[in-house]
Amino acid sequence: MANKRTTRKIQKSVTRATKTLAKSHSGRVTLVFIALLLVVAIAFGAWWFYFRKPEQTTPVISPDAVIDNNTHDNNNANDDPQNNDDEDEYSCAYIQAYPAVSDQDISIHFLEVGNHYTGDCVYIKTETCDILIDCGSRLNSLPTITDYLSHYVTDGVFEYVILTHAHQDHIAGFAAAQYNNSFFGAYSVEVFIDSATLVTTAVYNRYVTNLEKAVTEHGTTHYTALQCINETDGAQTTYAVGGGYTMTILDTEYYETPSSSENNNSVCCLFSNGTRNYLLTGDLEQEGEESLIERNTLPHVDLFKAGHHGSYTASSAALMAVIQPKTVVVCCCAGDDEYTSDNAKQFPSQQFVNNVAPYTSEIYVTTLNDESVEGKHVSFNGNVVYMSKGSVYKVACSASATKLQDSEWFHENRVLPT
Repeated sequence: MANKRTTRKIQKSVTRATKTLAKSHSGRVTLVFIALLLVVAIAFGAWWFYFRKPEQTTPVISPDAVIDNNTHDNNNANDDPQNNDDEDEYSCAYIQAYPAVSDQDISIHFLEVGNHYTGDCVYIKTETCDILIDCGSRLNSLPTITDYLSHYVTDGVFEYVILTHAHQDHIAGFAAAQYNNSFFGAYSVEVFIDSATLVTTAVYNRYVTNLEKAVTEHGTTHYTALQCINETDGAQTTYAVGGGYTMTILDTEYYETPSSSENNNSVCCLFSNGTRNYLLTGDLEQEGEESLIERNTLPHVDLFKAGHHGSYTASSAALMAVIQPKTVVVCCCAGDDEYTSDNAKQFPSQQFVNNVAPYTSEIYVTTLNDESVEGKHVSFNGNVVYMSKGSVYKVACSASATKLQDSEWFHENRVLPT
């Protein structure tokens, strides 16, 4: 309204001046000029009021910025992701393809494996170590994996690599027919740890051939999990891996007497720094979890990789009651019928939800079956990266920051336990 009044005042002043000038001969000379001024004044007033846009006050979001938050503030963390007070925690799920991790004590990356088959590949980075646990669902996972790793492993060396067990969906990237086409051909490995096995598949035999070449020709040191538990031949139960963290190989009975279920032969490991604990159990099933509980003093954990991809046979109620996880990541292709047509048993299963949901709502899933095209997949959360600096932690996802229980897939296929 103020702009309209100003415009009317200008119009009246110009009109009076025009009439005065028109009474004299000399005034007629400038009449055209004054008329032009009047037109300009009216036009400017109209533009100011009707067309001028307010200054931009909403910040532009870059491709790597936080665009979807699920946050909570515990013990007055004040939502500061760099708050390192030992009593504070910060959780933020956000979207970023390759989050910067160099300022973190540790980062744990749960990778999508490049196809619709369920499989594992977990990359762990500290200030001094690069660690890999398992290597994809099929051999064609390897280009996807190495492309991701190229953003973080700049020296081409892995200080530790663990193969949890010999199923294809964990071993594939190690088992190319030609050494140079395998993970061993792409990276140097200082220490390689695997487990006892009864598997004799062609995939496993190729893996053995490549590992032997890595040991005899490229200086890799090979230990079994049993050697680590017994601390024989130079192996250790616990390794210092940088950032104040240790990596401990946990004990199960199946290192000594391999199980007829290859999943139960999985190497289990715990990453710890004070009260911070992260547990990875491969595809350990309920029987193996019982042995894990019996033979180890397990802490409550901040992060748990869902056992056996969120199967109904793992992440048992007994194990969850002991570890009480705060954050859980499921490496699977959700809803895929690769192993079963029973919807309730497809990864992540309803039984998994029943066992885990009482302890946390922070559950993330890497990949989703694309129901519109058979054999295809899309990202669920995508690559999921858990980062910790002191007691501060945050989660970055490459595709979506939506927690499992808030997703459309969950609402259509699963229910929370009552």
